[in-house]
Amino acid sequence: QLQFVESGGGLVQPGGSLRLSCAASGPTFNGYAIAWFRQAPGKEREGVSCISTLGRSTYYEDSVKGRFTISRDNAKNMVFLQMNSLKPEDTAVYFCAADPLNTCKFDGKWYYWGQGTQVTVSS
Repeated sequence: QLQFVESGGGLVQPGGSLRLSCAASGPTFNGYAIAWFRQAPGKEREGVSCISTLGRSTYYEDSVKGRFTISRDNAKNMVFLQMNSLKPEDTAVYFCAADPLNTCKFDGKWYYWGQGTQVTVSS
């Protein structure tokens, strides 16, 4: 099993940047694809970005393509989400989760959800 702790959220002005971190504990971290999801108030949770087990494949939701970059460091059991050109509509709680099948399908089954980190984009 894995446990995730997300960090790096905060308040940022539109156009600004944040780097989210997802720290995992557990012996099999590099056996899972890892994704970032987000949930805004009153909205359903949505997939934002995913990275395959070895980091060779990455996926992005359309609204964040070109602005967000996902990466992972398997030696440190970490996944990162670099978020640039942030918009007010990016405001949400951001979570990481694991996919043991390495499919990176946002509508698939995801496991070991963290508690999330709040990102607020506002002037």
